[in-house]
Amino acid sequence: MDELASTAGIVALAAAFVAVGALLLAVVLALKLRRLRATQTVVLGDGRRDLVEHGARLESGFVELRDWVEESMRRLDERLGAAEERLDGSIAYSGVVRYDAYDEMSGRQSSSVALLDSHRTGVVVSSILHREQARVYVKPVRNGESEYDLSPEELEAIETALAAART
Repeated sequence: MDELASTAGIVALAAAFVAVGALLLAVVLALKLRRLRATQTVVLGDGRRDLVEHGARLESGFVELRDWVEESMRRLDERLGAAEERLDGSIAYSGVVRYDAYDEMSGRQSSSVALLDSHRTGVVVSSILHREQARVYVKPVRNGESEYDLSPEELEAIETALAAART
């Protein structure tokens, strides 16, 4: 019986160690669960919602945010397109040439100004000054050329403007 008692004692002792180990494991897991619930309360609030409901609310919030951002980007693209169209029609290049129209040594009082947009379209304005009078001429320009005869100074003003476009 000593043999049986010693075997039963060993088994009982082993069972006690396993029980103590299981009890320690249960205590450790209970502490970890308590910490997890405490951090979960920070995320979920008062604990009336579960994690799945919280995840669903987050997902719907992100979907709403994504839709808002996409709509904002679409409106911004429309506004940018309209602004680009307006800018294409504004003065992008200019050239000024001053000269003495009548060779009177009057200090180059006459001038021609070319005002062109990004399509090389616009006007050339020439102001011819003489002692008794002043004349102003305006000629349209399309694609860098005019349907009217241009003076050498007006051509130079257009070339000066287009040279700025190339740089």
